[in-house]
Amino acid sequence: MRQKRPDKPLEELCALFGVSRQAYYLAQKMALKTDISHMVVLALVSEFRSEVPLLGTRKILHMLSPEMEKHNIKMGRDQLYDLLRFHGLLIRRRKRSIRTTDSNHALKRYPNLIKHMLLSAPEQLWVSDITYIRTQLGFSYLSLITDAYSRKIV
Repeated sequence: MRQKRPDKPLEELCALFGVSRQAYYLAQKMALKTDISHMVVLALVSEFRSEVPLLGTRKILHMLSPEMEKHNIKMGRDQLYDLLRFHGLLIRRRKRSIRTTDSNHALKRYPNLIKHMLLSAPEQLWVSDITYIRTQLGFSYLSLITDAYSRKIV
């Protein structure tokens, strides 16, 4: 506010916004204190991340707590999360992949009977497949039976 209108007295500018001079100076002091605490926390986070690169927000907060107490910084999980997100320091979660096939088992392996089969018309051979579909509730299975010659779903 002061930088935009240096020719006007501070008391007049504060009156325009309906705040006292004391509130203006207190807000400036708090903003400076917040900026300094954010810089300290970001430095500590980068230090921890250099040691353990894929450390998540909750674990970082747990490890930072003693250091933040030394610097008299009070910051919760959500505020740390917002700070890391603002600076692009969040770690993306890995998506769980579904384990669909276990080829390394001790069970009998059957030969591929259709490998050398020559198809000349539809309805000679049907093949089936299972597809996993991700939904909000988890995974659903879709089983399809397809004609191998025409490649149409039966």
